[in-house]
Amino acid sequence: MKGKPKKSPREKDLTSRYFSGRLDEDRVDQQERFGDKSKNFQQRKTEKTAILRAAEESVGGDIDLLPVGDVIQVYSLFCEIESAGKVWFCVVRRTLTKVSAGFIVVGDRVRFRDGGTIDEQGRPEAVIEQILPRATLLTRADSFKAIEPQPIVANADQMLIVAALAEPWPKWGLIDRMLVAAKAGGLIPILCLNKADLAQTKGGRKELDFALAAMDHYKAIGVTTLTTSVPDHLGLDELKELLANKTTVLSGHSGVGKSSLIRAIQPALDLRVGAISNYTGKGRHTTTTAQRFALDGGGYVIDTPGVKLFGLWNVTRENLPQFFPDVEAGTAPDWRQESYQRILDSLTA
Repeated sequence: MKGKPKKSPREKDLTSRYFSGRLDEDRVDQQERFGDKSKNFQQRKTEKTAILRAAEESVGGDIDLLPVGDVIQVYSLFCEIESAGKVWFCVVRRTLTKVSAGFIVVGDRVRFRDGGTIDEQGRPEAVIEQILPRATLLTRADSFKAIEPQPIVANADQMLIVAALAEPWPKWGLIDRMLVAAKAGGLIPILCLNKADLAQTKGGRKELDFALAAMDHYKAIGVTTLTTSVPDHLGLDELKELLANKTTVLSGHSGVGKSSLIRAIQPALDLRVGAISNYTGKGRHTTTTAQRFALDGGGYVIDTPGVKLFGLWNVTRENLPQFFPDVEAGTAPDWRQESYQRILDSLTA
């Protein structure tokens, strides 16, 4: 008996089709299958439709006078923005992709128009009318094969790449790729070797000499590095200073201790909660895997729990050497040369 035919990626990508105006609202509501049985569901649907229609009919001549906000989280058809200390719940003007930067992503700075309504959580609702130019951009890992970039985070200042001395052992090739992704996107990379307290364990002793030599090499080629341990309170003050008043994207293999590090410098902030809190009521699920959190000492961290690799958009076989100055200078150790070759082989000619 033949199974049901698989849906194509295009059919699955409802968000893309919605934002481009190729999918009518009724079909979105039907296919998303929110399953919401509350008495307020129809009312919310009506309000959403009204806001969308207002966006389509609004005159755009006053866009430059509209308030500006920062996108802190993106949902399937909506997003949250923060402006002047207030969080707004927004829909995106459906024609926006035809005249602006495309998809809304966490970190985007946008101009928005007050919709005059309040959602069930008490947040004012609005319509995003414009995406302002992006200073930096991170993309998904497979986007170097695509015709257009697939953005995931915009306007971050730096990337904190976290590796562990052990449990799990460092993946130096993955670290090299993240360094390239950060620099290619316009971000400053910071490399953190966490779990230094495991140095005397069997796994830690096995990796220690190589890890220390690798960190020294990265520092020699201009990468900011630090070593941390939450149990020993090692490097935490330095980490806090590096994150202060900056917007930092967190990256690193699962299990390296990103959440523990952030919780150590700000106990009330638990990234694990953000990672699983992807349902906001009324059928609103997160579709991007990024969320921005404020730091008490100033600045923000952006967690990307579902993104294992960032893309190498705008990295080519011709310009890759600029991301490996040691390879170009002939001073790279073997493992760096191997990383360079693997990335080179992954890029189209």
